[in-house]
Amino acid sequence: MCRWTVHAGEPVFLEQLVLEPCHSLIAQSLHAREAKAETNGDGFGLGWYGERPEPGLYREILPAWSDANLRSLCRQLRARLFFAHVRASTGTATARANCHPFASGRWLFMHNGQIGGYERIRRKVEAMIPDALYPQRHGTTDSEALFLAIAGRGLDDDPVGAVLGGLAEIEALMAGAGIEEPLRFTAALSDGERVYGFRYSSDDRAPTLYFRDFPSGTVLASEPLDIERACWHAVPPNSLVSLRLGGVPEIAPLALAPLSSVA
Repeated sequence: MCRWTVHAGEPVFLEQLVLEPCHSLIAQSLHAREAKAETNGDGFGLGWYGERPEPGLYREILPAWSDANLRSLCRQLRARLFFAHVRASTGTATARANCHPFASGRWLFMHNGQIGGYERIRRKVEAMIPDALYPQRHGTTDSEALFLAIAGRGLDDDPVGAVLGGLAEIEALMAGAGIEEPLRFTAALSDGERVYGFRYSSDDRAPTLYFRDFPSGTVLASEPLDIERACWHAVPPNSLVSLRLGGVPEIAPLALAPLSSVA
């Protein structure tokens, strides 16, 4: 499983979250505490919003702890909203196109989890991606396919509804294929103004998600970045944390609408 973090608020240098904390994202790439895999060394990525509406991306296949370019970028880049992700592959290749975050237009997405039995329904999941978005399918991960399928359901109009509808359709595909492995989805989604953090699983083992308010803004993270654990709030399983830049985080339950199984 992967580890990720989001900052939303006043502009800060990326090094303040990615490099400096005692349990920073780079530290988690070597020694994650709340993940199935302790090491997340199958690449990393950054996504940030600057002067343009579309996010910038930097992704690389080297382990986060060994890339000097990452350290240099984090010391120089400052953003009001950014994503950072370290990857532990669930079976797909270590390639730049498979590293998170993924972008489509002004939307940015990253994921920790997996679609159980993905290879058995891969073609059907990819068929959920609209033709207009399919040229953006550059990698082979279930995460990217899931994002583009969700993006095709109307992110601009109803981001949460698009996510829940996409997850429900995939669960129906899994049920139709007789897949018993879970769908696990702890993910971050943003359009540069709003941030959504989802913690969902079809079993009782949803990957962890926390948030904490700092003077400079709100941070979402797979694991607390420092030793002040009492200051971090765990997002309950099957819940959503959402906020606007400069706003207060809000928690809401997630409920997938049942769909008929797909043969």
